[in-house]
Amino acid sequence: ITTPIIMKLLEDKINLKSITVMVQKEVAKRLTETPGGKETGSITYSINYYTDAKLILEVSKECFIPSPKVDSAIIKLDLLKTPRIKLENEELFFKIIKSAFLQKRKTLINSLSNSGIKDKIYLENLLNELNIDIKIRAEQLTLEDFAKISNILNEA
Repeated sequence: ITTPIIMKLLEDKINLKSITVMVQKEVAKRLTETPGGKETGSITYSINYYTDAKLILEVSKECFIPSPKVDSAIIKLDLLKTPRIKLENEELFFKIIKSAFLQKRKTLINSLSNSGIKDKIYLENLLNELNIDIKIRAEQLTLEDFAKISNILNEA
């Protein structure tokens, strides 16, 4: 439930300077990961687009009564005055990221074509044009890579 609440606060552009929350440790790692890192998920890119995210403190499950089954962590999201990158179409950008991660173990081309974004030939040509390996998976891309793909697809 934490992720939808955080995303609502970010997407609605509520006038906040930061958001500090306690979440499950695994979620905290995904939220504070650098895009392209080991714990990357689609949420990583959204958080990185809107904020500077920091893991502040890990909290052991033994700190609670009764003890939950998982450890927690406190994270701080410092909102950026303007998004980290320039986009032509923010909605398309997030649609591409979500589509890319729906089938995380597939290549980017397969994930996007299966989601109906564009056909495989078009996507292969696009990645070649951007000097991105056609066998790349979503979690290997940077925020900037997704922005380039999104901005070109927006013009198509």
